[in-house]
Amino acid sequence: MRTGVVILPEHPWPQAREIWQGAEEAGFDHAWTYDHLTWRSLRDAPWFGSVPLLAAVAAVTRRIRIGPLVATPNFRHPVVLAKELMTLDHIAGGRITAGIGAGADGFDAQALGGPVLPPRERTGRFEEFVDLLDRLLRQQATDHDGAYYAAREARTVPGCIQQPRIPFAVAATGPRGMHLAARHGQAWITAGDAARPGELPASGVLPLLARQTRALDEACTRAGRDPVTLDRIVLGSRLLPGLTDSADRLTAFAADCAALGFTDLVLHRPRPSGVFAGQAGTFDAVVAAALPHLARLRPAHDGNGGTAGGDAPR
Repeated sequence: MRTGVVILPEHPWPQAREIWQGAEEAGFDHAWTYDHLTWRSLRDAPWFGSVPLLAAVAAVTRRIRIGPLVATPNFRHPVVLAKELMTLDHIAGGRITAGIGAGADGFDAQALGGPVLPPRERTGRFEEFVDLLDRLLRQQATDHDGAYYAAREARTVPGCIQQPRIPFAVAATGPRGMHLAARHGQAWITAGDAARPGELPASGVLPLLARQTRALDEACTRAGRDPVTLDRIVLGSRLLPGLTDSADRLTAFAADCAALGFTDLVLHRPRPSGVFAGQAGTFDAVVAAALPHLARLRPAHDGNGGTAGGDAPR
């Protein structure tokens, strides 16, 4: 099982550089940052832009895969985002994975002053967003007229280093989103119940993940895709607070997730207080003890390595 870490974009660059380089040195396979204008209880706290941050990280790391988790249509246009992702892929030497999701109805959805869309329309917008982003990153010139977006000879030159485009990791909990993951993704991401983030009791986590993986298998079958070829990422720290309090707890949860077919486990680096509060020293020690064991776990579904690169499905 591969393991990743989320590092919130809240640190001044000298500190952020040390944290991201430390994640690479610790042996994480991938590292991510939230792509929001701000986030929940941290709305009035320091918060930096994900794209320039990832460009800086790409320049000071060598091995670890990096990306946004997740970019959404709430304030991203596919034409601009495609150019930025292509550029990041070149700076990183082919180490970018694009985490993408439909977006919720929070601050990001309101900051630009447009109407807040109901869930069904957000999903429809996301379908168009993913389809257009896929085409923009595959070809040098794109035209598009849709319900939500337009493109006029939009250029993506010279294209991505990773061909035919960078990998997509698609966050989804519902059937339409899972169908998108099956059609366009190298990986699927879940943080549990989108309607009740962080509210699920611990006893309900694994049954929920089991139901979601079965639904994903069904979505792949309907899309004519072998489910084994789609990697599965679970955001463990969003589901189980205190997951990294001990190596035994982390390893046990990872083993349960691998048995359900998950190929990747993502953890949140702790903060001093508030959301994701914890001790960085404890986190580092637990990760150091657990990562060798996690690396030996073989998922029930052994995916195609989407978070580590590879061809994008058509």
